[in-house]
Amino acid sequence: RCNDFGAGGVSVAIGELADGLEINLDLVPKKYDGLDGTELAISESQERMAVVVAKEDADKFLAAADKENLMATVVASVTESPRLVMNWRGKKIVDLSREFLSSNGATKHTKVIAKAPEGKKCCCGNKGLSMKEKFEKIMADLNVCSQRGLSDRFDSTIGAGTVVMPYGGKTQLTPSQAMVAKIPVLHGETNTCSVMAWGFNPYISDENQFKGAQLAVIESVAKIIASGGSREKCWLSFQEYFEKIGADPVKWGKPFQSLLGGLKAQLELGCAAIGGKDSMSGSFEDIHVPPTLISFAVSTAKAQKVVTDEFKAAGDKVYYLAPEYDENGLPVYESVRAVFDKMESLIDAGKVKAVYTLGMKGLGEALCKMAFGNRIGFEASEQLHHVFKPVYGAFVIEADGELTGIPCIGETVADYTLTINGETIDLNDIQQRWEATLEPVYPRITKAPQIVVPTYNYEASEHAHAAAKIAQPRVLIPVFPGTNCEYDTARAFERAGAKADIVVIRNKNADQIRESVELVKGMIEKTQIIAIPGGFSGGDEPEGSAKFIVSFFRNPQITEAVMELLKNRDGLMCGICNGFQALVKLGLVPYGEIVETDATCLERNLNLALQIAGLTDRGILCVNLCDEARRKGISIDFPLLSRLIGMPAVPCAASRGEGIEELARQAALMCSSSPQKPSVSHIGGT
Repeated sequence: RCNDFGAGGVSVAIGELADGLEINLDLVPKKYDGLDGTELAISESQERMAVVVAKEDADKFLAAADKENLMATVVASVTESPRLVMNWRGKKIVDLSREFLSSNGATKHTKVIAKAPEGKKCCCGNKGLSMKEKFEKIMADLNVCSQRGLSDRFDSTIGAGTVVMPYGGKTQLTPSQAMVAKIPVLHGETNTCSVMAWGFNPYISDENQFKGAQLAVIESVAKIIASGGSREKCWLSFQEYFEKIGADPVKWGKPFQSLLGGLKAQLELGCAAIGGKDSMSGSFEDIHVPPTLISFAVSTAKAQKVVTDEFKAAGDKVYYLAPEYDENGLPVYESVRAVFDKMESLIDAGKVKAVYTLGMKGLGEALCKMAFGNRIGFEASEQLHHVFKPVYGAFVIEADGELTGIPCIGETVADYTLTINGETIDLNDIQQRWEATLEPVYPRITKAPQIVVPTYNYEASEHAHAAAKIAQPRVLIPVFPGTNCEYDTARAFERAGAKADIVVIRNKNADQIRESVELVKGMIEKTQIIAIPGGFSGGDEPEGSAKFIVSFFRNPQITEAVMELLKNRDGLMCGICNGFQALVKLGLVPYGEIVETDATCLERNLNLALQIAGLTDRGILCVNLCDEARRKGISIDFPLLSRLIGMPAVPCAASRGEGIEELARQAALMCSSSPQKPSVSHIGGT
């Protein structure tokens, strides 16, 4: 068994693992000294796991963790007595029976008033507007508008398992309704994907919590099905967030109705919630969050059956499949189940080219977003009513053949337009409004600097090849603290025909570092390629990334082995992310050899610094390790250097604090003369 350390710390993470436990709090690793027994027992500590192993396997587990450079400590033992016992500094400070813990403490009661929802609010904000004006207003709404600028700030391809990008089509503008990624495997290939989606409408939930929770579940499951997942193999997790409740029975009625709605939807759809998180602290003075129950759904699908949301071609028919709702606006579940099962069968039969399940602004929103990705329009073949009404559980389907028993509402067209109820709308205008709302906050298009970028062309007349011919080259992939893509790197090399060797660099003590140096040195002698993968390397801040990687490769034994590989055996070396930064800091890029990068070899490194500084017409050159240069008898004329390069050159010895005040003064002077932030180019070590 295992458990992660979250809220409640040791008490929960370890306390939940067995009925009988004796915990020694003195053995719990801690970042800060001075914590008392209570703090050790209940403090939250992220990125830790509590694991139960058989007593005879404890030493094997510790050895396996040490091999992966992980800290593992035995802190508790499972006992026959069903009691949770904690000891601290030789004293027993907790001794509770499991029966008491399982009872959740003293029974509590509260009064709940589940108020009937108020009458439906009149929605006449679009009255009197033309169809085009309605589309412009609704697609620019904050709940509907493009979030592409925000999405682009995150790497959706990390792990090399992405099946569906966040935005689809040739323009990458159709928002994907679900996350679909292949299940990670260490060796071989898989077509099995995980599918994740969510559902929630804050406006409906604010008016009617019972209804809002049901629709949240229906929306999340509908997105799973639209992506190729299955209702039969779908599981839920609820995120609940409500205002501070206190003892107010009316306020208690809001989570009560939400949970009843969520439970009803689970029972009706046969999808169980297997996890969740709740909070009752959503109040600040007189401001309160709306009653919130967000349904997150997860399922699996085969990659070849996954369907994306954007229209694929002009001339295809567009169908509308929707469930029934009763006179109270609540879903008729027999109809919802029938619609879901029908949608699944159509996807399984390969009859669907694109599908979108309706969201907050109904059919109109769906048609626009399906059109954006490939700039394919839509023309309705009949009068469409309630174009912007949310109908959760409904689907818009693109197919190139007949779908018997499903209403056809129109067809896709080559023109980038929407023709609905006799009015033709230019989708260029709608797209512009849709993208403009959040552009000032999360810009997709940034202004390029007003400089002329030179064009460089090089035509290769020769192609270099290694002198030694190897049937299957070996690739050494060193894993440093914080590395997170070594498996993806290894898979890429193996797909290309190489043999990948992943080596974990252990650094918990000096002996481990020495052992790692010896191991890597020996591995380099048997390899043809060194590939340094990316990640958030240990010790990145405050002076930049890849410092530990650079320090490791500057070890004389490693440096000698690397240069022997590159110079004498025609070996190769590459780096990704922090790995590439390490190549630059080592001097391998651009010089092809490991060199010092500081004031002791200014001539060699000045070229790179000036290239970086050349990206702006205002900069400061910081030359570090000047104390080391003086020790070696190297003298630098900084006033002359400043005149030659056209920017202030500041001597520094960062480890001693030398030159820091002058660097700050120069930066302040530059900022006072212009609001533009100065560029500081740095030559120096850590």
